Amino acid sequence: MNKKFLSRLDWLSILIFFILVGFGILNIYSATYSEFSISIFDLGNPAGKQFWIFIISLAILPFILFVNTSFFEHLSNLFYGISLISLIGLLFFGQKISGATSWYTVGGFSFQPSEFAKVTTALLIATNLSSIQTDIKKVKDIFKLFSIILFPMFLIILQSDAGSAIVFLGIVFAFLREGLDMKFLYFSFLSSFIFVLTLLLKPLLLSLILILIFTIIYRYLISKFPKTNKSPFLIVLITSIIFSFSVDFIFNTIFEQRHRDRFNVILGIETDSKGIGYNISQSKIAIGSGGLDGKGYLNGTQTKGGFVPEQHTDYIFSTVGEEWGFIGSSSLIIFYTFLMLRILSRSEKHTQSFPRIFSYSFVGMLFIHFLVNIGMTLGLFPTVGIPLPFISYGGTNLLAFSLMFFIYLNFDANRLN
Repeated sequence: MNKKFLSRLDWLSILIFFILVGFGILNIYSATYSEFSISIFDLGNPAGKQFWIFIISLAILPFILFVNTSFFEHLSNLFYGISLISLIGLLFFGQKISGATSWYTVGGFSFQPSEFAKVTTALLIATNLSSIQTDIKKVKDIFKLFSIILFPMFLIILQSDAGSAIVFLGIVFAFLREGLDMKFLYFSFLSSFIFVLTLLLKPLLLSLILILIFTIIYRYLISKFPKTNKSPFLIVLITSIIFSFSVDFIFNTIFEQRHRDRFNVILGIETDSKGIGYNISQSKIAIGSGGLDGKGYLNGTQTKGGFVPEQHTDYIFSTVGEEWGFIGSSSLIIFYTFLMLRILSRSEKHTQSFPRIFSYSFVGMLFIHFLVNIGMTLGLFPTVGIPLPFISYGGTNLLAFSLMFFIYLNFDANRLN
């Protein structure tokens, strides 16, 4: 790497990356701190492990920056295949941790293949979608692209890890950028809306409501535009009704009992502040007690009292809220938002679509993690085991997202070549 190449690196994004990881290590240490705590750099505590995994990730940075962009494109099929094999292997050799069989455990180290499957899936999607033979507006190509996403999702769902599977849907963001019909997005919103309503209402009652709503809309359009075609309305209505009657099967088959309980607490179907809703309740108390500027580092009473389970992983944002307050929490959100927008902005300057598609896929998955994780701690989403990248404790997650960030840096620095 020469000076000219180094000067083209996105140093501002690199600075934000270091700030996020450093801030994460500090908060992991705080969330697991006690009067008997050892050094923050010691492998005997989660913060120390996170620090050394970060050092390992930095060790692979020169290699990622050195290789040609075509290396990732030409080997994306191989990387994706290895990921699928590793996910299949979990069904036979996986270690069950926190209700999900998502880990290989060797000695004292654990490895989660689904995290690296995000990287390889994003690369293969970028390879296929950037191909001159692929047309995002053709049904067969759309089916092919979604199949690439759905294969790892299906294998991860079999591990009872629906949360990790959901993250792959962030790649659809790249599809929309490359010209996927917006009707797919509308369909996704409608499906999610019907899914939630069906959990709150009986399918038969919801069907009657849908018929009434669609009839009113259709009557109104007919009065304004007499030549309105009724076929699309009937197709959407019938599909919605069929989907509403299948929600119960989907809900009870794909999601584990622990996930179903959390959905029910969030939707108000069940009230259980001491059971499955305990995490959310204590997390909201911790965040709310932080006030404007927080209680100070290592001074969080909820954090020190151990009232929030899994606080150094899924609920790390509650530590931020309690000890750093509204100012600290808002600053963290601003850093994340700026990083994502900057990556998208710079990816638009690429003359080739492969690096742009990968960058959009990376940001899409990062956004899903960011939105759902913070939403979980605020009680807006059910707890589904999605960490906050660069902040939450989790070596495989840190390595995977660091790898995607480094690949972005490579693409960005080489876009003028």
